[in-house]
Amino acid sequence: MRRFSLWLRGKPMVADSILAWAMLVLDVVAVHNSAHIAADLVMAVVIPVPLVFRRMYPRAAAVSLLAMSLTASVVSYALHHEPDYPALLGLGIMLYTLVAYVGRRDGLIYLAGLAVDALLSVTVAGQPVGSTVAVLVLYYALCWTLAEFLGARHAYDREVAARLAVADYDRERGAHEAVSAERTRIARELHDVIAHAVSVIIVQAHGAKFALRRDPDTAEQALTTIATTGREALRELRRTVALLRIEHAPEQLPQHGTAGLAKVVEMMRNAGLVVELELTGELDEVTSEVSLGVHRIVQESLTNTFRHAGTDPKAWVRVRRRADDVLIEVVDSGLPGGGDTVGARNGITGSGLGLVGMRERVAVLGGTLEAGRRPEGGWRVRATIPLAREGAE
Repeated sequence: MRRFSLWLRGKPMVADSILAWAMLVLDVVAVHNSAHIAADLVMAVVIPVPLVFRRMYPRAAAVSLLAMSLTASVVSYALHHEPDYPALLGLGIMLYTLVAYVGRRDGLIYLAGLAVDALLSVTVAGQPVGSTVAVLVLYYALCWTLAEFLGARHAYDREVAARLAVADYDRERGAHEAVSAERTRIARELHDVIAHAVSVIIVQAHGAKFALRRDPDTAEQALTTIATTGREALRELRRTVALLRIEHAPEQLPQHGTAGLAKVVEMMRNAGLVVELELTGELDEVTSEVSLGVHRIVQESLTNTFRHAGTDPKAWVRVRRRADDVLIEVVDSGLPGGGDTVGARNGITGSGLGLVGMRERVAVLGGTLEAGRRPEGGWRVRATIPLAREGAE
């Protein structure tokens, strides 16, 4: 029964047709003993028809039924008998329909028309004044009240539907933003792992090529560095890909810490970059996200130095844990004569993702990053990552 009711709610014309048929049956039963059976049967059949279209075309149906009621009063007056058409109860149903589905303004206009129809019934058709007016007032008041309740329910349903639509949109947008953020994170991690290793390998490969005949020992050392760097990159790449496949496992993120920073510095020293490392504070106790951010910033900064700071580059790395944040500062000597350019450091001559990736990473962690040439020469990268995010997520 409930399923049939829900089906009817979605088929308003079917439900209204059933209502019209019921009114037609009542009309036929009411007029079957009439002295003017032909005229009454015609009116009995015609009057319920507008009810079929009351929700599809409420204004037209309401006007049609009101016109038929006025016609019935005139016909009854002409035939000198009182009209008895139960289908005229549809006038109240039409009032209910206009107020609930169209608006109070149309309902008031229709109510004025119903008053004229009642006046005609009393004066022309000879209906008793007191009882007729009392019944009609109560009936129409009931129809209006029910329409107000239904209108409030419809307004509530529309508001709920609108909120659900907004919630669905927000959920879809959130999912899209989460996918975009995940893609950016994957791209950033893979770039940091691969760009560092490939930069070292390329520089060492060029060095080995030139030293192969003149200085075999140097060439052998360069090839050893290439092999070591390649193995480390492959290991790091596998770990990163494995972590990216794991959902909701922040405890398995790489904990680089001081040991990881020392390893990056050692690799760069083996590649030929002179690096001084200074670590201050309990850096191994920060969250994995902050630790990874510090590691990647140092790694990318030293990679830029190795690529762009000339033949005998030097770099100084200082990482200090303070009360509210971690300060990372990487300074290098730059090219002799100050030929180091901002464009090169921004990755214009390379992958184009060096400083951009660092800025994105620091922004995600809620920190700040400054990068540029020093007045005394060389390049400096200075970043701060707040520790307040340790409790996040």
